[in-house]
Amino acid sequence: MIRSTIGILLLLSITLFSCDTEPPNFGGPRYDEAGNLALDRVKIEEYLETADYDSLYRIHDPSGVVIIVQEEGTGSRPTSNNTVYINYVGKLLDETVFDTNIESVAIENDLHDEEREYRIYPFALIPAQQGGPITGFSIGFSRLRSGSEAVLIIPSPYAYRDQESEGIPANSVLVFEVDFLGMD
Repeated sequence: MIRSTIGILLLLSITLFSCDTEPPNFGGPRYDEAGNLALDRVKIEEYLETADYDSLYRIHDPSGVVIIVQEEGTGSRPTSNNTVYINYVGKLLDETVFDTNIESVAIENDLHDEEREYRIYPFALIPAQQGGPITGFSIGFSRLRSGSEAVLIIPSPYAYRDQESEGIPANSVLVFEVDFLGMD
């Protein structure tokens, strides 16, 4: 009886201490979301000390996303699954423009693509994991009224994280100047 009890306890302790509650990382390092967010908060704070943005007010979302409202809209705020229509200019903290849906801005910044149709950008306000825009867009736009003009400053964990994208280095804080034209 004592032997079987000891055996069960030994088996139970081995099982408890050998279970990994984290999914495997397949040999690569894990993305350090908290560490990158802490670094990005410092970068954003430094950027805001010198950035020249007129604003009515600023929202420092608990996520780390900063929303600088330049013109307040009169419409309602979008909720999950609304389609939002915007014009935007995407920049890095050094003011390098990496993307825009405005043709004149694309030409001015040597980003123009003859194949691309420059038009109002629609997107569904759904999580990035479900095919939506970067998470920082959903966070930022949920705090804006339709008709607003704003600047969204998005930490890398809510943008492209440690993935490089066209003209965007890994772990980049992104700045989007947006004109929230409307929504369905």
